[in-house]
Formats: sequence, structure tokens, C-alpha cells
Amino acid sequence: MFGGVGIYADDAMFALVADDIIYLKADEKNAPAFDREGLAPFTYSRKPGRQAVMSYRRMPDRLYDDPDELARWASDALAAAIRKQASTAKSGARKRKTRPNPKSSPQSKSKKLHEKRPAKRPKKRQPRLTKQ
Repeated sequence: MFGGVGIYADDAMFALVADDIIYLKADEKNAPAFDREGLAPFTYSRKPGRQAVMSYRRMPDRLYDDPDELARWASDALAAAIRKQASTAKSGARKRKTRPNPKSSPQSKSKKLHEKRPAKRPKKRQPRLTKQ
């Protein structure tokens, strides 16, 4: 992963913090505002010599002193995150394909619960010897 902290509103990650820098979610609708400010996308090292580029852009420094404009930029970033979620859900795309762990998958647990187990036989009791 990128080694930062995600900032969420409900289930939508609209910002992240990495190395004490805030990055806001960008897409085709709000990217021009970041371009006008000359703000590059967030990148991180994946493997030696390989950089991953995320769809988050550095927040303009001037927004730290202007809470009203910061709210507008954050709102636009949240809208971008929601659009991304909607397009991902619509296309049926998933972030990652993972192989299920057969020991912890819900299917294996439900199979175990519904498997027919042999009925337990009551233990045969030995006759009790008593002194008379």
C-alpha cells in the first residue's frame, strides 16, 4: 500500500495524508483545478524502480488558511470519490482479485455448519455393582 492514512466520508476515501501532506481525490471533473495550481499526483514506490500513481493530488498550501475554499475543494474531492465508487459498482470492477482462503471463506463455514454429522450414540453404561 501507499503508507499513508486515508480520510473517509462514509465509505468514500476522498483524501489521504502521507509524509504530513494532504492529498485530495481527483478525477476528470476536478483535475483541471489541480492542473491550474501545478499540483502533481501522489506517487509511491511499489517495487524497486517502479512508481505507482494514484488519483490523488496535493492540496494547495493556501487552503490551510482559507477554510471556506478548503471546504469547496474537499467537497469536490468527495464528489470525485463517490463518482469513482459509482463507476466501479456499475462496471462490476473490483479493486483486487484475491483467492479465497478455504479455511476462512463464508462458503466453507456454512458448509461446515450444514454438513450432516453422524448422530452421537449414547455411551453404553456399565452395570453398577453394589454391595448388599
